[in-house]
Amino acid sequence: MRLFDELAQARADGTYAHLLKRLAKAQVLILDDFGLEPLGAPERKELLEVLEDRYRLSSTVVTSQLEPKDWHAVIGDATLADAILDRLDHNAHRIKLGGESIRYVETNLTKGRKQAKE
Repeated sequence: MRLFDELAQARADGTYAHLLKRLAKAQVLILDDFGLEPLGAPERKELLEVLEDRYRLSSTVVTSQLEPKDWHAVIGDATLADAILDRLDHNAHRIKLGGESIRYVETNLTKGRKQAKE
């Protein structure tokens, strides 16, 4: 996730606290495709810090291919996973999408238009 790259860079250049404040103030933070890779120890702690600062103040949207019940394994540490998921799950609205990927549908629509022109 780019978020963790930015946090690591901010930690290295001394702007970590400033970035955390900026993330806390954002009206909406979107974590797209959460769970594609397991989180390492630094990422777990940073994610908890970000979510703690935003808790009950701002909206956080998480998209994932995984069911939330499977997020513990991705997060790794059981205690930190509980803390992270507690902040995400409390007052959450879950929307489960079904059907084919929109990318797949758009690709087939584009192919259909090209074939019709030929």
